Amino acid sequence: MKLSRVPEFDATDRAILELLQDNCKQPMAAIGQSVGLSAPSVVDRIHKLEETGVITGYAATVDARRLGKDVTAFIGVATDAPSEIGALERSIADIDDVLECHHVTGTHTFLLKVKSENTQALESLIARVRGLTGVKATETLVVLSTAAERTRISLDSRDEFVARPLRRSGGRTRGSRGR
Repeated sequence: MKLSRVPEFDATDRAILELLQDNCKQPMAAIGQSVGLSAPSVVDRIHKLEETGVITGYAATVDARRLGKDVTAFIGVATDAPSEIGALERSIADIDDVLECHHVTGTHTFLLKVKSENTQALESLIARVRGLTGVKATETLVVLSTAAERTRISLDSRDEFVARPLRRSGGRTRGSRGR
């Protein structure tokens, strides 16, 4: 079976993506100057990247510690109800302190990345997760320090860059909540 290919993006698109990941608030004229295009041409390319789902949104990167979220943890969640995975995903996505929810292989069904104010708040969060229908067990790993944490996607200009449709699980994404 041969997989269908989506149109490729060129080096200029990759350069625009790199610049937007560095600072999405910079003027279109500045981006255009960096990539050799006019501001309207940059806007057209960005619109194309948004329409194809390569750019999914724009956000400010904030320091969680300065906002009082001092504890980072990963919570492995095991379920005993495989038929309830979709509902469980949606319930987990509705918990504000859950930053990421990944459906994974191995001992756990989901791996959550969470940030909370302190260990007492983390304990309450764990109890809330454990109380969700279908949760069999949890295992929590508290982060002591973080050597690297990125939101930036590396774009190697030597590699073929192809936009691929995303698999949708039916649940809401964090960006669709209007926050």
